[in-house]
Amino acid sequence: MSTAPSLARRTDRRRPLVIALVVVVLLLGSAIVGTEAYARHQVSRCISSQFEREMGSTIDVSFGPKPLLLTYIDGKVPEVTVDSNDNRFGPAEGMVVHATFTDVVLNDDGGGSVGASSAEVTWSNEGIAQTLAGMVTGVKSSASSGTVTMDVLGGLAQLEVRPQVRSDKVVVDTTAAQFLGIGLPTDLVQGIVDLFTQSLQAFPIGMRADRIDVTDSGIDVHLTGGHFDLDTNAANSNQEVRC
Repeated sequence: MSTAPSLARRTDRRRPLVIALVVVVLLLGSAIVGTEAYARHQVSRCISSQFEREMGSTIDVSFGPKPLLLTYIDGKVPEVTVDSNDNRFGPAEGMVVHATFTDVVLNDDGGGSVGASSAEVTWSNEGIAQTLAGMVTGVKSSASSGTVTMDVLGGLAQLEVRPQVRSDKVVVDTTAAQFLGIGLPTDLVQGIVDLFTQSLQAFPIGMRADRIDVTDSGIDVHLTGGHFDLDTNAANSNQEVRC
């Protein structure tokens, strides 16, 4: 006696169940993918808004391996990588930043906190000249001497400075400032040095300089930071972003 007909009937009965299970799996997969995409958009928007407000420039944000759907639920991001993409950082022009923030916590009110941070900052000679436009006409730097030389008074005179880190802060010492053997006007020198220094001290999110290197193309600064509380959206009523 053949069992083929009964086997065929059982197969026919199971086929709708298999199809239904496949459909359910596909729907669940699509729902998870869609929810992850929504969570990624929301979390990215929230973090970008927070860090752009703190850093004062437009940024690109990327995240670690943790699914952002879980972040959307628990508000915790193990690692956030931030890159400046408009060559601005605080008052400085041409300053590019690559920063990493760990143990980021987001609150429902738009605030949050950062557990620790580090950053590599590059400030090109062209950026320095743009920042000091109107006061200097050209900038050169020397890795061997550790100094930055700026052309002033239409290039007829030079102001030479040496940036250094002291007590977690960048200070700028004037090493030479003369025109035909005569000292440059104090107000001119002080104005340049003040803006130069301010650009190297306006670091956000509690970060401080622990190393500075003068290269032949500009200045490299390494920053580190500890716990830092991010402001809530109430601190900026023009940007209502809820995380």
